Amino acid sequence: MKAAGRSGRTRLRDHLAASDPGLLRLTAGLRTVGAIALTLAVLASLGFGVTRLVTGAMTAMVATFAIRERQRGAQAVTLAVGLPVALVSVSLGAVLSERTVVGDAFFVVLIFSAVYGRRFGDRGTGLGLIGFQVYFVSLFVGASAAQLPGLWAAMTVAFASSALVRFAVVPVTPAGLLQRLRQAFRARLAQLVSAQLALLDAGPGEVDKALEEVREGNARLHETALMIQTRLEEGTPDESTARLVQRRIADAEIAAERLGLLLLSARSAERADTLTLHLPGAPAPEVGRLPGPEEATDRLRRDLLALRALVLWTGAAGTAVARMRNRLLAYRDEENLPPASPAVQDVFRAVGETARAVMGLRVALDGPQDESDDSPATAMSREELDAEDAAIAGEETEEAEARTGLQRPTTRAAVQVAVGSTLAIVGGELLSTDRWYWAVLTCWIVFINTASTGEILVKGYRRLLGTVFGVAAGIALAAVVGGHTLAAFLLVLVLIFLMFYTAPLSYTLMSFFVTAMLGLLYTLLHTYSWEVLVLRLEETALGAACGVVAAALVLPVNTDRRTNELLVTVLERLGEVTEAAVGQLSGGPADDLLDKARELDQALGDLRSATQPLTHPVTPLRARRTNARYVVALLETCAYHARSLAATAELLPTHPSIAADPRLRGAAGRTVRNIKAIAARVEGGDDSGPVGTGPSIASLLGDDGTARYGRITGRVLRHLERLDEAVVGLARPLHVPVSAPDR
Repeated sequence: MKAAGRSGRTRLRDHLAASDPGLLRLTAGLRTVGAIALTLAVLASLGFGVTRLVTGAMTAMVATFAIRERQRGAQAVTLAVGLPVALVSVSLGAVLSERTVVGDAFFVVLIFSAVYGRRFGDRGTGLGLIGFQVYFVSLFVGASAAQLPGLWAAMTVAFASSALVRFAVVPVTPAGLLQRLRQAFRARLAQLVSAQLALLDAGPGEVDKALEEVREGNARLHETALMIQTRLEEGTPDESTARLVQRRIADAEIAAERLGLLLLSARSAERADTLTLHLPGAPAPEVGRLPGPEEATDRLRRDLLALRALVLWTGAAGTAVARMRNRLLAYRDEENLPPASPAVQDVFRAVGETARAVMGLRVALDGPQDESDDSPATAMSREELDAEDAAIAGEETEEAEARTGLQRPTTRAAVQVAVGSTLAIVGGELLSTDRWYWAVLTCWIVFINTASTGEILVKGYRRLLGTVFGVAAGIALAAVVGGHTLAAFLLVLVLIFLMFYTAPLSYTLMSFFVTAMLGLLYTLLHTYSWEVLVLRLEETALGAACGVVAAALVLPVNTDRRTNELLVTVLERLGEVTEAAVGQLSGGPADDLLDKARELDQALGDLRSATQPLTHPVTPLRARRTNARYVVALLETCAYHARSLAATAELLPTHPSIAADPRLRGAAGRTVRNIKAIAARVEGGDDSGPVGTGPSIASLLGDDGTARYGRITGRVLRHLERLDEAVVGLARPLHVPVSAPDR
């Protein structure tokens, strides 16, 4: 019974870790609700009225979510500096509330300063948020100069409560967060193996669904890998350890994705295209039962179950775990492959390579393991991992060139939001002289974390949609709680938790919970009415419209320009990774391939976010949406093969039995030139020349297969060929001419 209980708790923990990597959303919700609850408890015990309770609650929320730094010391400094900023902001809001013109002018200046402060990093962003949001709080509660002493006291309690909850009740250290992210990576890797197991057993009518689950598993695993990469420096004791963990995470991700591709190919009539795993909605190839004897299929099913158990295994090693690990690692040796077709044997090889990556990840994360039950194959894998670990060394990275003046994103956004807020103030006061600030708040929010007119339009649409449904929910909740103050505050806490927990998942849901919560706050302040909630909807629509107008007319960055800039960046990073990896595979000097691959992943993530306005379901340009999704999928395919080349290139120095192949540089030169040609054409140059095609890379190497024995060529040839095909495939949707192949 105890074992069953532990198993259930472990499954629940793994499920939570996979659904919320690092427990970031749960932590944000608990911290915010805890700070608000503590603030309300202290203020209520002191006999403060409802107005000060609402002020304290909203200030505690702002003081919690505005802090962006990762180090605890930096967080404490920002909180300490944020309190005087908040006190000054609420004081100016109260004093200027009766001076309409001066107050509005100051509000615009404050908004500009808050957005411009982003250029000074996380602290500038946090202090700007505190200044703006607290000024908004003063307008929301109708603060006056006579109320300032009580408001100051409530806000001081709120900041103290936020600090106490952050550092004592719900503490988060960089090392602890990284540990939870690593647990999330394991859980998501296990989910991906489960999806691959379902793909193995899927019938003809179930393959599309199973393939979609594999795609989603790959995307979620990659998302977690990127989250880990951004926190390695703070969460690891030294740079060497950070690079080691980064390397093992990349190895496990590449091995797991390759396993899924080979499994799909084994069930298909022909080798599956890598693009199938990256293009959402792409139909699955025609599949049948796994070729070969049924014993091989049963054995593969058993081994996938064992691989999933090996990924999730925690605790002391046992004989059963060691035997399972030894069996899987044995597939790296040709002599241990079961009798089956070549395609199925490729899947067993991939199982062995994935098991090796899992073992390397476990050693990197948990330290040395018990080696008493190692088989010869396992001992050989450990020796390879140890040699790779010893070869990892840190190198400095170059700083990116920053833009200046109005070209700097923070300056441009500050000017845009200032103009938009001015329009929102004018229009908002025409709608209501008491609630005009809702339009300004919406205009401010739609500019956060957006960089183009299309992104602002999509965000404004989502906020308006969430507000519409939130108004209806606010009416229903206000009717239920009525004059029950305690019940209303408890419900507010629940809505705030849901708001922060769902924010990274859906902006529409977050807006829904915000609006429903505000309906309850209006009830507590005795200002609730149907007209107020309808006015809230009107002001939201006005604010979103003002934001879009300002973004479109003032220093505009249209979606095409933004996506083209990011597309060029992705192509440049792709060319750098490919050229450096091929150079090292050809015998050239070692390069910092891990950092180059990470920069490629980050650039691709930025492009994926920027194309959301083009791929949004409501966009009327269907052909353009299909084209954008196809281009991103092709780039993800290219990035996968480039990461695989980089990972293999870093293996080369630690495997003296495998030699570099100088012919690879010449054979892959066409691919690098094509990437540069496409980047030049997208950037606006018309003299870049067409994309070149010709004989396959295998034929360019000019050998019959025997000459590759003992060389790295056999391990990378497939990735080079697929990368070359994907790059040529990019030419058509990007309208780049393709030259006819030489005969």
